[in-house]
Amino acid sequence: MVEMRGALKIRTIVILTVIAIALAAISYWMGQQAYTWLPPQAAAESILVDNLFSFLVTMGTFIFLGVVGALTYSVLFQQAGRYDFKDGPPIEGNVTLEIIWTVIPFVLVMWIAVYSYQIYNQMSILGQMEYEQLATAESDLRQPLAASTEPMEQIEVLSRQWAWEFRYPGQNVSSTELHLPNHHRIKLTLKSEDVLHGFYIPAFRVKQDVIPERLIEFEFTPIRPGKYRLYDSEYSGTYFSAMQADVVVESPEAHQKWLAEAQAQTPTASYNEAFEDYRRASEKGIRAGWKTIVPAAPPVVNYSGSNSPA
Repeated sequence: MVEMRGALKIRTIVILTVIAIALAAISYWMGQQAYTWLPPQAAAESILVDNLFSFLVTMGTFIFLGVVGALTYSVLFQQAGRYDFKDGPPIEGNVTLEIIWTVIPFVLVMWIAVYSYQIYNQMSILGQMEYEQLATAESDLRQPLAASTEPMEQIEVLSRQWAWEFRYPGQNVSSTELHLPNHHRIKLTLKSEDVLHGFYIPAFRVKQDVIPERLIEFEFTPIRPGKYRLYDSEYSGTYFSAMQADVVVESPEAHQKWLAEAQAQTPTASYNEAFEDYRRASEKGIRAGWKTIVPAAPPVVNYSGSNSPA
């Protein structure tokens, strides 16, 4: 009898171990699939954020499958008899189980907290060379990156209801389209002229609230050329969904060429969707049924980008 119990115990341990390994493999696979659920990694910060997201998906999948599997097993194989209305065995407690289901969640939560803080810390303190090394090692851009001797690119970002405006102080250029040199550290100075706005570029995985009467400095490093989209992530009023802008990441040479071309253009009022919608509605006497403020006048810039109607 003792031998049978010992063999049964070993068998149970082996089965649970195999199940745990299978769940870990499935969870790891799901965590790797999480990378495909997000936009392309267009900034060095996106690599760090995606790694954290993949880790959370892996852990969440393992916990979800484990809990659902235990519940399913209990429902299928631990049912009482059809006419069995007796109470279960009078178990008062199990100190070992209580310790286990207290320690494991505590360890998991602390693991997530420490890892998340490390990611946040890296995003805050990494210098340009360290970001480039990270991008070389982990992104799809496998080409060697040379150390840039160029100074940090500084751009002023003005937000208002409902338009973005970008100013390049060193070149005396303003635009409604954000142009960034690839693999250069970018330093933005964010300012709101009215209410709370949110600077959010999904492909960069960066987001920063823009608070009225405060200048906020914000840094990141683009690593993939292309055109991306900037959104206002905070509800800033009636036309906040129209407060979008293109973000163009280009080579340093193309960036300098664009600055020179933009500088040569005469500043003009840009097209603004919120302002035009409000103007057309006012001219036609259309009332939306709710109050709204008058959108700010369209920014006067050197370069209007692709926000103008076709």
